[in-house]
Amino acid sequence: MTTATVSAGARLHVGFQNLSLARERLYGGIGIGLAEPRVTVTAEPATSVVAADPLLRNYANRAVDVLAVSGVTITLEGSLPRHVGLGSGTQLALAVLTATARAHGLEPRSRNRAPAMGRGGRSGVGVATFEAGGFVVDAGHPTTRFTTEPPAEGDWTVPPVVARHDLPPEWRFLVVVPDADPGRSGDDEDASMRAVVERADPAIADEIAGVVTRKLLPAAAAGRLEPFGEAIAEIGRKNGAWYADAQGGVFRPPAGELVESLEGCPVLSGVGQSSWGPVVYGVTDAAHADEAAAAARDALADRGLEGEVVLAAPAGTGARIRTTGDQ
Repeated sequence: MTTATVSAGARLHVGFQNLSLARERLYGGIGIGLAEPRVTVTAEPATSVVAADPLLRNYANRAVDVLAVSGVTITLEGSLPRHVGLGSGTQLALAVLTATARAHGLEPRSRNRAPAMGRGGRSGVGVATFEAGGFVVDAGHPTTRFTTEPPAEGDWTVPPVVARHDLPPEWRFLVVVPDADPGRSGDDEDASMRAVVERADPAIADEIAGVVTRKLLPAAAAGRLEPFGEAIAEIGRKNGAWYADAQGGVFRPPAGELVESLEGCPVLSGVGQSSWGPVVYGVTDAAHADEAAAAARDALADRGLEGEVVLAAPAGTGARIRTTGDQ
Protein backbone atom coordinates (compact mmCIF):
# COMPACT_ATOMS: atom_id res chain seq x y z
CA MET A 1 0.00 0.00 0.00
CA THR A 2 1.24 3.47 -0.90
CA THR A 3 0.89 6.41 1.47
CA ALA A 4 1.12 9.87 -0.07
CA THR A 5 1.62 13.10 1.87
CA VAL A 6 1.18 16.46 0.18
CA SER A 7 1.98 19.81 1.80
CA ALA A 8 1.18 23.15 0.12
CA GLY A 9 1.89 26.71 1.20
CA ALA A 10 -0.61 29.54 1.38
CA ARG A 11 -0.82 32.25 -1.24
CA LEU A 12 -1.45 35.99 -1.17
CA HIS A 13 -3.81 37.45 -3.76
CA VAL A 14 -2.79 41.02 -4.60
CA GLY A 15 -5.69 41.57 -6.99
CA PHE A 16 -6.93 41.34 -10.55
CA GLN A 17 -5.76 43.14 -13.67
CA ASN A 18 -9.27 43.80 -14.97
CA LEU A 19 -12.85 43.46 -13.76
CA SER A 20 -14.56 45.35 -16.59
CA LEU A 21 -16.51 43.60 -19.35
CA ALA A 22 -15.40 46.46 -21.62
CA ARG A 23 -11.92 44.96 -21.91
CA GLU A 24 -11.01 41.81 -23.86
CA ARG A 25 -9.76 39.74 -20.90
CA LEU A 26 -11.39 39.47 -17.50
CA TYR A 27 -9.73 38.88 -14.13
CA GLY A 28 -6.01 38.08 -14.56
CA GLY A 29 -4.79 37.30 -11.07
CA ILE A 30 -1.64 38.64 -9.42
CA GLY A 31 -0.30 36.80 -6.38
CA ILE A 32 2.54 35.30 -4.39
CA GLY A 33 3.17 31.79 -3.09
CA LEU A 34 4.28 31.56 0.56
CA ALA A 35 6.41 28.96 2.29
CA GLU A 36 4.20 29.25 5.40
CA PRO A 37 1.55 28.59 6.67
CA ARG A 38 0.80 25.22 5.07
CA VAL A 39 -1.93 22.67 4.53
CA THR A 40 -0.86 19.02 4.71
CA VAL A 41 -2.87 15.90 3.88
CA THR A 42 -2.00 12.20 3.91
CA ALA A 43 -3.82 9.65 1.74
CA GLU A 44 -3.97 5.88 1.39
CA PRO A 45 -5.94 3.87 -1.16
CA ALA A 46 -9.27 2.51 0.06
CA THR A 47 -12.51 1.02 -1.25
CA SER A 48 -14.54 4.10 -0.26
CA VAL A 49 -13.94 7.67 0.88
CA VAL A 50 -12.97 8.01 4.53
CA ALA A 51 -12.37 11.53 5.86
CA ALA A 52 -13.36 13.07 9.19
CA ASP A 53 -13.57 16.71 8.05
CA PRO A 54 -16.65 17.52 5.88
CA LEU A 55 -14.78 19.79 3.46
CA LEU A 56 -11.94 17.27 3.20
CA ARG A 57 -14.52 14.58 2.46
CA ASN A 58 -16.12 16.73 -0.24
CA TYR A 59 -12.82 17.23 -2.04
CA ALA A 60 -11.90 13.57 -1.59
CA ASN A 61 -15.20 12.51 -3.21
CA ARG A 62 -14.47 14.82 -6.13
CA ALA A 63 -10.93 13.50 -6.46
CA VAL A 64 -12.07 9.88 -6.46
CA ASP A 65 -14.60 10.66 -9.21
CA VAL A 66 -12.11 12.66 -11.29
CA LEU A 67 -9.41 10.00 -11.02
CA ALA A 68 -11.84 7.08 -11.39
CA VAL A 69 -10.35 5.23 -8.42
CA SER A 70 -12.01 3.06 -5.78
CA GLY A 71 -11.64 5.37 -2.81
CA VAL A 72 -9.22 6.98 -0.38
CA THR A 73 -8.61 7.33 3.33
CA ILE A 74 -7.40 10.86 3.83
CA THR A 75 -6.40 12.80 6.92
CA LEU A 76 -5.71 16.47 7.50
CA GLU A 77 -2.32 16.87 9.18
CA GLY A 78 -2.25 20.67 9.11
CA SER A 79 -4.67 23.27 7.79
CA LEU A 80 -4.87 26.85 6.58
CA PRO A 81 -7.45 29.18 8.11
CA ARG A 82 -10.46 29.20 5.81
CA HIS A 83 -11.87 32.19 3.94
CA VAL A 84 -9.36 34.72 5.24
CA GLY A 85 -7.47 35.45 2.00
CA LEU A 86 -4.78 32.74 2.02
CA GLY A 87 -6.19 30.49 -0.70
CA SER A 88 -7.20 27.67 1.63
CA GLY A 89 -9.80 26.17 -0.72
CA THR A 90 -7.56 25.77 -3.75
CA GLN A 91 -4.57 24.52 -1.79
CA LEU A 92 -6.68 21.95 0.07
CA ALA A 93 -8.50 20.79 -3.07
CA LEU A 94 -5.30 20.31 -5.05
CA ALA A 95 -3.49 18.70 -2.11
CA VAL A 96 -6.33 16.18 -1.81
CA LEU A 97 -6.32 15.54 -5.56
CA THR A 98 -2.56 15.07 -5.66
CA ALA A 99 -2.39 12.86 -2.57
CA THR A 100 -5.22 10.67 -3.83
CA ALA A 101 -3.62 10.32 -7.26
CA ARG A 102 -0.19 9.47 -5.88
CA ALA A 103 -1.64 6.98 -3.39
CA HIS A 104 -3.08 5.13 -6.40
CA GLY A 105 0.11 5.46 -8.45
CA LEU A 106 -1.36 8.08 -10.81
CA GLU A 107 -0.26 11.51 -12.00
CA PRO A 108 -2.52 14.21 -10.55
CA ARG A 109 -2.46 16.63 -13.55
CA SER A 110 -3.59 19.28 -11.11
CA ARG A 111 -3.89 22.14 -13.61
CA ASN A 112 -6.07 20.19 -16.02
CA ARG A 113 -8.21 18.74 -13.26
CA ALA A 114 -8.56 21.85 -11.08
CA PRO A 115 -11.86 22.89 -12.74
CA ALA A 116 -13.40 19.50 -11.93
CA MET A 117 -12.34 20.16 -8.33
CA GLY A 118 -14.16 23.50 -8.50
CA ARG A 119 -10.98 25.61 -8.54
CA GLY A 120 -9.38 28.07 -10.96
CA GLY A 121 -12.66 29.60 -12.10
CA ARG A 122 -11.48 33.18 -11.72
CA SER A 123 -7.89 33.44 -10.58
CA GLY A 124 -5.22 30.99 -11.64
CA VAL A 125 -2.80 32.16 -8.95
CA GLY A 126 -3.58 29.40 -6.43
CA VAL A 127 -3.14 26.67 -9.03
CA ALA A 128 0.11 28.21 -10.26
CA THR A 129 1.63 28.57 -6.79
CA PHE A 130 0.59 25.01 -5.93
CA GLU A 131 2.49 23.90 -9.04
CA ALA A 132 5.65 25.98 -8.68
CA GLY A 133 5.44 28.70 -6.01
CA GLY A 134 6.84 32.11 -6.85
CA PHE A 135 5.33 35.44 -7.86
CA VAL A 136 2.67 34.86 -10.49
CA VAL A 137 0.61 36.82 -13.00
CA ASP A 138 -2.02 34.92 -14.96
CA ALA A 139 -3.69 35.75 -18.28
CA GLY A 140 -7.28 35.83 -17.06
CA HIS A 141 -10.19 34.59 -19.15
CA PRO A 142 -11.54 35.83 -22.49
CA THR A 143 -14.36 38.24 -21.67
CA THR A 144 -16.51 36.59 -24.32
CA ARG A 145 -16.58 33.47 -22.10
CA PHE A 146 -17.85 35.43 -19.12
CA THR A 147 -20.89 37.62 -18.68
CA THR A 148 -21.86 38.75 -15.20
CA GLU A 149 -22.54 35.04 -14.64
CA PRO A 150 -19.47 32.77 -14.72
CA PRO A 151 -19.54 29.52 -16.71
CA ALA A 152 -21.12 26.49 -15.11
CA GLU A 153 -18.90 24.83 -12.51
CA GLY A 154 -16.02 23.01 -14.15
CA ASP A 155 -16.74 24.53 -17.56
CA TRP A 156 -13.49 26.48 -17.78
CA THR A 157 -9.76 26.06 -18.08
CA VAL A 158 -7.34 27.48 -15.53
CA PRO A 159 -5.84 30.75 -16.83
CA PRO A 160 -2.30 30.29 -18.16
CA VAL A 161 0.64 31.87 -16.36
CA VAL A 162 2.01 34.82 -18.32
CA ALA A 163 4.74 35.76 -15.85
CA ARG A 164 6.41 33.95 -12.98
CA HIS A 165 9.48 34.93 -10.99
CA ASP A 166 11.26 33.53 -7.97
CA LEU A 167 11.48 36.23 -5.34
CA PRO A 168 14.66 36.68 -3.27
CA PRO A 169 14.76 34.11 -0.45
CA GLU A 170 15.71 36.82 2.06
CA TRP A 171 12.41 38.60 1.52
CA ARG A 172 9.77 38.09 4.20
CA PHE A 173 6.04 38.55 3.87
CA LEU A 174 4.32 39.75 7.00
CA VAL A 175 0.91 38.05 7.21
CA VAL A 176 -1.56 39.36 9.78
CA VAL A 177 -4.66 37.23 10.38
CA PRO A 178 -7.01 39.18 12.66
CA ASP A 179 -9.80 37.39 14.49
CA ALA A 180 -12.59 38.84 12.37
CA ASP A 181 -15.44 37.73 10.18
CA PRO A 182 -14.24 35.54 7.30
CA GLY A 183 -14.00 36.86 3.78
CA ARG A 184 -16.56 36.06 1.12
CA SER A 185 -16.80 32.65 -0.48
CA GLY A 186 -19.21 30.47 -2.43
CA ASP A 187 -22.52 32.01 -3.50
CA ASP A 188 -21.85 35.15 -1.46
CA GLU A 189 -18.58 35.74 -3.31
CA ASP A 190 -20.23 35.04 -6.67
CA ALA A 191 -22.95 37.61 -5.98
CA SER A 192 -20.40 40.22 -4.86
CA MET A 193 -18.18 39.64 -7.90
CA ARG A 194 -21.19 39.86 -10.20
CA ALA A 195 -22.11 43.24 -8.72
CA VAL A 196 -18.52 44.49 -9.05
CA VAL A 197 -18.13 43.33 -12.67
CA GLU A 198 -21.44 44.90 -13.70
CA ARG A 199 -20.19 48.40 -12.86
CA ALA A 200 -16.38 48.13 -12.90
CA ASP A 201 -14.62 51.19 -14.33
CA PRO A 202 -12.42 50.04 -17.25
CA ALA A 203 -10.09 53.01 -16.72
CA ILE A 204 -8.84 51.37 -13.52
CA ALA A 205 -7.78 48.32 -15.53
CA ASP A 206 -5.79 50.55 -17.87
CA GLU A 207 -4.02 52.15 -14.89
CA ILE A 208 -3.23 48.72 -13.40
CA ALA A 209 -1.79 47.57 -16.75
CA GLY A 210 0.72 50.40 -16.60
CA VAL A 211 1.76 49.54 -13.04
CA VAL A 212 2.14 45.85 -13.91
CA THR A 213 4.24 46.34 -17.04
CA ARG A 214 6.34 49.34 -16.06
CA LYS A 215 6.90 48.74 -12.36
CA LEU A 216 5.78 45.39 -10.92
CA LEU A 217 7.25 42.99 -13.47
CA PRO A 218 10.63 44.78 -13.70
CA ALA A 219 10.88 44.87 -9.90
CA ALA A 220 10.02 41.17 -9.58
CA ALA A 221 12.50 40.20 -12.29
CA ALA A 222 15.27 42.23 -10.67
CA GLY A 223 14.42 41.33 -7.07
CA ARG A 224 13.99 44.97 -6.00
CA LEU A 225 11.93 45.03 -2.83
CA GLU A 226 10.90 48.69 -2.57
CA PRO A 227 9.47 49.15 -6.09
CA PHE A 228 7.89 45.69 -5.88
CA GLY A 229 6.16 46.68 -2.65
CA GLU A 230 5.08 50.04 -4.03
CA ALA A 231 3.59 48.34 -7.08
CA ILE A 232 1.59 45.69 -5.22
CA ALA A 233 0.29 48.33 -2.80
CA GLU A 234 -0.85 50.50 -5.71
CA ILE A 235 -2.54 47.56 -7.46
CA GLY A 236 -4.26 46.57 -4.22
CA ARG A 237 -5.68 50.04 -3.75
CA LYS A 238 -6.88 50.23 -7.34
CA ASN A 239 -8.61 46.87 -6.89
CA GLY A 240 -10.13 48.21 -3.70
CA ALA A 241 -11.72 51.03 -5.69
CA TRP A 242 -13.64 48.39 -7.66
CA TYR A 243 -14.71 46.61 -4.47
CA ALA A 244 -15.45 49.67 -2.31
CA ASP A 245 -19.24 49.37 -2.48
CA ALA A 246 -19.19 45.60 -1.97
CA GLN A 247 -16.88 45.57 1.06
CA GLY A 248 -17.47 48.96 2.67
CA GLY A 249 -14.32 50.75 1.55
CA VAL A 250 -11.08 50.29 -0.33
CA PHE A 251 -10.23 47.72 2.35
CA ARG A 252 -12.82 45.85 4.39
CA PRO A 253 -13.05 46.35 8.16
CA PRO A 254 -10.90 45.75 10.15
CA ALA A 255 -8.28 45.30 7.42
CA GLY A 256 -8.42 48.99 6.52
CA GLU A 257 -7.36 50.09 9.99
CA LEU A 258 -4.52 47.59 10.03
CA VAL A 259 -3.33 48.67 6.58
CA GLU A 260 -3.37 52.30 7.68
CA SER A 261 -1.32 51.51 10.77
CA LEU A 262 1.23 49.28 9.00
CA GLU A 263 1.75 51.77 6.18
CA GLY A 264 3.52 53.89 8.77
CA CYS A 265 6.03 51.15 9.61
CA PRO A 266 9.36 52.16 8.02
CA VAL A 267 10.54 48.59 7.40
CA LEU A 268 7.39 47.52 5.53
CA SER A 269 6.43 48.01 1.92
CA GLY A 270 3.52 46.81 -0.16
CA VAL A 271 0.93 46.81 2.61
CA GLY A 272 -2.47 45.58 1.47
CA GLN A 273 -5.36 43.17 1.86
CA SER A 274 -5.27 39.66 0.39
CA SER A 275 -8.38 38.78 -1.63
CA TRP A 276 -11.53 39.54 0.42
CA GLY A 277 -9.47 39.62 3.62
CA PRO A 278 -9.37 39.97 6.52
CA VAL A 279 -5.68 39.01 6.03
CA VAL A 280 -3.36 42.00 5.72
CA TYR A 281 0.17 41.64 4.39
CA GLY A 282 3.34 43.59 3.78
CA VAL A 283 6.83 42.83 2.50
CA THR A 284 10.15 43.32 4.27
CA ASP A 285 13.42 41.41 4.52
CA ALA A 286 14.83 38.97 7.05
CA ALA A 287 16.95 41.64 8.74
CA HIS A 288 13.84 43.70 9.57
CA ALA A 289 11.30 40.91 10.04
CA ASP A 290 11.14 41.09 13.83
CA GLU A 291 10.50 44.84 13.72
CA ALA A 292 7.71 44.32 11.19
CA ALA A 293 6.12 41.60 13.33
CA ALA A 294 6.24 43.83 16.41
CA ALA A 295 4.49 46.60 14.47
CA ALA A 296 1.77 44.15 13.47
CA ARG A 297 1.23 42.96 17.02
CA ASP A 298 1.01 46.58 18.18
CA ALA A 299 -1.49 47.38 15.42
CA LEU A 300 -3.71 44.50 16.54
CA ALA A 301 -3.45 45.45 20.22
CA ASP A 302 -4.16 49.13 19.57
CA ARG A 303 -7.46 48.13 17.96
CA GLY A 304 -8.39 45.57 20.60
CA LEU A 305 -8.01 42.72 18.14
CA GLU A 306 -6.71 39.22 18.67
CA GLY A 307 -4.97 37.52 15.80
CA GLU A 308 -1.98 35.70 14.41
CA VAL A 309 1.18 37.24 12.96
CA VAL A 310 3.24 35.12 10.56
CA LEU A 311 6.53 35.90 8.82
CA ALA A 312 6.80 33.85 5.65
CA ALA A 313 9.51 33.47 3.05
CA PRO A 314 8.34 33.42 -0.57
CA ALA A 315 7.79 29.90 -1.86
CA GLY A 316 10.45 28.94 -4.37
CA THR A 317 8.79 25.64 -5.24
CA GLY A 318 5.31 24.20 -5.41
CA ALA A 319 3.69 21.61 -3.17
CA ARG A 320 5.89 19.05 -1.44
CA ILE A 321 4.95 15.46 -2.24
CA ARG A 322 6.21 12.39 -0.39
CA THR A 323 5.22 8.80 -0.99
CA THR A 324 6.09 5.69 1.03
CA GLY A 325 5.32 2.01 0.59
CA ASP A 326 4.59 0.10 -2.60
CA GLN A 327 4.80 2.04 -5.83
